[in-house]
Amino acid sequence: MINEAAIRAYFFEHFNDVLQVDIRKLGSGVQGSGFLIEMKTPSGLKSYVIKTLLSEGLGHDYPSDRASVFLLDLDEYNNLPKHVKAVDVLAETEEGLVKSIGGGKEYYLLMERGEGKDYFNDLREFSKKERLDDADIKKIRAMTSYLAEIHALKKDSKTLYRRKLRDTVGHGECLMGVFDTYPEGVLPYGEMADIIKKSVDWYARLKPEYKRLSRIHGDFHPGNIWFTAGEAVGEEADFILLDRSRGPWGEPADDVTALTINYIFFSIQFHGDVRGPYLEGLNLFFDAYVRASGDAMLAGVTAPFFAFRGAVVANPVFYPDVTHGQRKLIFRFVHNVLDDDRFHIGRINDYLK
Repeated sequence: MINEAAIRAYFFEHFNDVLQVDIRKLGSGVQGSGFLIEMKTPSGLKSYVIKTLLSEGLGHDYPSDRASVFLLDLDEYNNLPKHVKAVDVLAETEEGLVKSIGGGKEYYLLMERGEGKDYFNDLREFSKKERLDDADIKKIRAMTSYLAEIHALKKDSKTLYRRKLRDTVGHGECLMGVFDTYPEGVLPYGEMADIIKKSVDWYARLKPEYKRLSRIHGDFHPGNIWFTAGEAVGEEADFILLDRSRGPWGEPADDVTALTINYIFFSIQFHGDVRGPYLEGLNLFFDAYVRASGDAMLAGVTAPFFAFRGAVVANPVFYPDVTHGQRKLIFRFVHNVLDDDRFHIGRINDYLK
């Protein structure tokens, strides 16, 4: 249904000489419904149609999905000969008002300013240590406790869980999209396709696990985690987060792997394998998260998410200092994790062989 009172108010505000606005439903299809708007004016009757989209499935699950479809329609309907013309894109607010969001050629997000030191700083410092210190351990426990807390909120939706699996492989910001940003010659197309195909097999394998759907951050990597406290002795670790991405619901392993791939990545860069504070941090993060969340299945669902995150950290566009040899180690890890039945943290260096 649509808010008929708000639609009428929009037409009276945006069109001249409106005498009356009548609304009736034309019909529904597999993607949404259409409504006829008949506007009486002194010069005669003018007719328009408002199109809606269903709010679940076909990639239309979040309001931003539906907005993107309609904004593209507004841009392109008028560019094709013989196509009906698009007039505007309308948004209904929480207050029940309808306003125009059409006509923009670019969009911007205004947000609060955050301050702190990102977790990349800590990962670089690990290379100078023989083992984790108290501040490092506090920060890992703070992150794992936080993830366990947000992941405790569950949602019963096959659609959204399977969307997260599908997006992890095929979204423009995820595995296939990241591969498409690789410069020519960095990784053979055949190897890219092999990783994608193995990830699709995991997509099919994990589809029945939709009861795992949880609230997530969606891009829980070190650059988005800024610590504001925890360096001083006796001080509790605390942080703020940036750039929550790709929808509020998903697989908890997405957040866990987004962070833990970096213990592996940084250790490969500094040591050629996973050792020292990096190995200790990796083990502590998984152990502390599983204890806090009770998620005994985690090791059995991480593979496609590690594949995506491996493609990110091996990407020379994002990390230009990664050498060819280091990249090979990362992709050995990706292949071996995808080929295993579950992630065995005790075999982490075997995955590099």
